[in-house]
Amino acid sequence: MSKKQILVVEDELKIARIIKDYLENSGYQVTIISHGNEVLPQIQKSMPDLIILDIMLPGKDGMEICREIRKTSTVPIIMITAKVEEIDRLIGLELGADDYICKPFSPREVVARVKAVLRRAMPEPVQEQLIAGPIALNQLTHYVSINNQALFLTNSEFELLTVFMQQPERVFSRNDLISMVQGYDFEGYDRTIDSHIKNLRKKLDQQLSGQKMIQTVYGVGYKFSPPEK
Repeated sequence: MSKKQILVVEDELKIARIIKDYLENSGYQVTIISHGNEVLPQIQKSMPDLIILDIMLPGKDGMEICREIRKTSTVPIIMITAKVEEIDRLIGLELGADDYICKPFSPREVVARVKAVLRRAMPEPVQEQLIAGPIALNQLTHYVSINNQALFLTNSEFELLTVFMQQPERVFSRNDLISMVQGYDFEGYDRTIDSHIKNLRKKLDQQLSGQKMIQTVYGVGYKFSPPEK
């Protein structure tokens, strides 16, 4: 089996090399880019399996790069930020990043997150087709449609919708969803789930106006109520 290709976009070369060493020791093949303007041409030549993308870069910044990538690709993206207050924007409506890491961080945490995000993106033996009213989700082809119209979702949004459709009306806590969707148990990332759900809600509501499918159960978490046909 060929090694998974990881693109690390980080202008602090000491940090980039540490990440590269840890990932290569875990069996990945790693390419480093240190300038924002080089990222899009690189992935047009060869799309990696995952991108680790710092926000603060010379040239195009990480947010602009993420927006551009998301116009055409669902490649998993893990953002790196030095500011906690940027987290909501990182995983915000306009970006669709799959995860984030705050500086300073442990290289082992980076490896754990890469493994978790790639595991979510890799197909596994699953029930192929899920149907909920006008929503159809195919886990093998990673395709979602509403009333036969394709719906573009990021990997994290797709996994969330899959979990909800597999168990409609069940109330999931944030910890449940982090465990089932994010695939790791680091603390403090409930805002990631909240942001992904906010993104997913917006996309569903745009197709099915007036039907609130993902409901907040205050003090507990979230549940999915299948829409009417």
